[in-house]
Amino acid sequence: MNSTTISTDSLTKKTLGLTTMAIGTYGIYFALAVIYFWFGGMKFTHYEAQGLVPLVSNSPFLGWVYQLFSVDLFSSLLGVLEVSIGVLIAGRLLSPKLSLIGGVLSAGLFFTTLSFMFSTPGVIEPGLGFPAITVAPGQFLLKDIGLLAASLFVAGHSLTKLETA
Repeated sequence: MNSTTISTDSLTKKTLGLTTMAIGTYGIYFALAVIYFWFGGMKFTHYEAQGLVPLVSNSPFLGWVYQLFSVDLFSSLLGVLEVSIGVLIAGRLLSPKLSLIGGVLSAGLFFTTLSFMFSTPGVIEPGLGFPAITVAPGQFLLKDIGLLAASLFVAGHSLTKLETA
């Protein structure tokens, strides 16, 4: 094998790696935006509003909201927030400032939902004990670790693009 073959193989691997990373980067933006549009849209339904009650009412951060808002109104307000975050993240197509704001808001929202792991009854599978968690709400909430990481990535990537612009 000569040095030309080695450098060509190395260049091909580097190009493939950079291409894959670019697809993954913008895939994260796209995935988060879709998740926010879908989940946010569902917040306008009574079905979804009722599903939030055990999570929100047991939260030390949000337990008070049902004293101010009806279950459906709070869910709708949350829907407006989530759809807005989706728009901001998708706004990366226009400006990294928009996606930076969206990423920060998204991280805050997922940090809040992860706190439900500690305040919502029924997260731990009673027959198995810790670390076994229930499908709902346990596994449903656990996915938010990945979504929090994706949110932080979007915020950091957007900030980096602002700094280099």
